Amino acid sequence: MAGALVGGAFLSGFINVVFDRLLTTDTVNRVLGKKLGPGLVERLKISLHAAEAVLDDAEYKQLGDDRVRDWLNCLRDAVYDADDFLDAVLTKAATQKEVCSVLPSFFLNRHRKMVDNMEGVVSRIEFLVRQKDILGLQKTTKDNNLSSSSSSSSWRETTCLMEGNIYGREDDQQALIKTINDNNESQLSVIPIVGMGGVGKTTLAKWVYSVVEGFDLKAWVCISETFDVAEITKKTIEEITKTTCSLGSLNLLQNELQEILSGKKFFIVLDDVWSDDADKWKQFITPFHCGAKGSTILLTTRNHEVASVVQTCPSCTLNELSEESCWLLFAANACFPESNGNPTLEAVGRKIVKRCKGLPLAVETLGRLLRGKDDVKEWNVMLMNDIW
Repeated sequence: MAGALVGGAFLSGFINVVFDRLLTTDTVNRVLGKKLGPGLVERLKISLHAAEAVLDDAEYKQLGDDRVRDWLNCLRDAVYDADDFLDAVLTKAATQKEVCSVLPSFFLNRHRKMVDNMEGVVSRIEFLVRQKDILGLQKTTKDNNLSSSSSSSSWRETTCLMEGNIYGREDDQQALIKTINDNNESQLSVIPIVGMGGVGKTTLAKWVYSVVEGFDLKAWVCISETFDVAEITKKTIEEITKTTCSLGSLNLLQNELQEILSGKKFFIVLDDVWSDDADKWKQFITPFHCGAKGSTILLTTRNHEVASVVQTCPSCTLNELSEESCWLLFAANACFPESNGNPTLEAVGRKIVKRCKGLPLAVETLGRLLRGKDDVKEWNVMLMNDIW
């Protein structure tokens, strides 16, 4: 997730993005608060606040202290992991009907491992916060406009904006829809979306998921690094049926999935596939061949080798966004006016965008960080930060 952008200012902005999700998203609050318990939620909030309070000092001191630089790197990784977790919750909510009644009832059972991982992430952040005294990191009094009420409203606005408009991907959007429609008579189409982390694969897949019609069944399945055929088959069943699956053996699971899919036209998204093990894929895909014509699997991956193993249709490769598309994305998130904007701010903003090297995640995060700020000096501080 734009891992090279390590600077304290960037990380502070990313912490605010995560914190805003946690504070202002009803679905996240409902799921985390009711199923994980308010204790874990509160611990995450407190630890994020405590870490953010010393970021300015850490950014300054890390220039001459490798220990502080390592601390920042570890904090960055933990915050990114927390964001991945919250993104998984939001993705699930966005791709399921009747979230209010369905999601809380099975979230804990189906994602016990995810919950355990979140406990680990919170513990890591808490540990890092405890290290601040050893490293001599001090809380700063610098005002951060994004850390209070202004950020709460900005996250909701930005979320709606991003869901409605994907910048610079018009050709990819049209190509994917055309591929799906052109293969309507095929028994099963597997279409990979390939690209580096932070380039927008999941965002594009969400858009496709939201607009395709004419399918009997739709489901979104998060895969991640471990490709356990039985576990993913079970997860797929649960995503389709919206109930907990208690079957244990792979044979029983595949029979169940085959029965569910038999004769149905389905659209399944497999998000974030890492394994290029052809044997595992062949085993996993077996039940999917019993669906009706036009059935489609849309798959996101960083690895072209994965795409070559699974695809039955040409893959959609996402390159970095153009500078102009990045600017539009940045301006939207920073609330920079389309007309009558400050030309000096725009000039600095375009230089900031250029440094993001076409990665939408970086552009979006920095735009949010500068949302509502019209001081050229602040924008220049962000531009000249040599850590990111």
